[in-house]
Amino acid sequence: MGSLSRFSPIAVLSAFCAFLAASLCSRAALQIEILALRHQLNVLQRSVKRPRLSAIDRWLWVRLSRNWPGWRAAFKLLKPTTVISWHYKGFRLFWTWKCRHGRPGRPALSLEVRQLIRRMSRQNPLWGGPDPRELVRNRLGFREQEKG
Repeated sequence: MGSLSRFSPIAVLSAFCAFLAASLCSRAALQIEILALRHQLNVLQRSVKRPRLSAIDRWLWVRLSRNWPGWRAAFKLLKPTTVISWHYKGFRLFWTWKCRHGRPGRPALSLEVRQLIRRMSRQNPLWGGPDPRELVRNRLGFREQEKG
């Protein structure tokens, strides 16, 4: 009876709740959690003082954070905001690379589309914003000075 008195009621209740939560999870969710925990153990075993994450480790955690809702509870090495910042950094790097290696700017329109736009704008003069010179002349009563 003395050995049972060592367990606090809170610890027993916490363990029981963890058991219930694990029994309600799907097998795939449990396998992903095991993968995540084993990965963290491997990182800790190969690190001497401070956990050092390689680019592949970061990539794994960014993927897990996108596809697994419970990743924050299983990730104990760093703050979850660090993983989210890696995701943002990867997003920025991708678009920086894409802008540098692709054709910059908006894709070119075909000649037919440009001609159609010009024809429609000529046929509908009320489209678009007003001419600033017209605003100055009509609303404020000023006239442009003649050049010369």
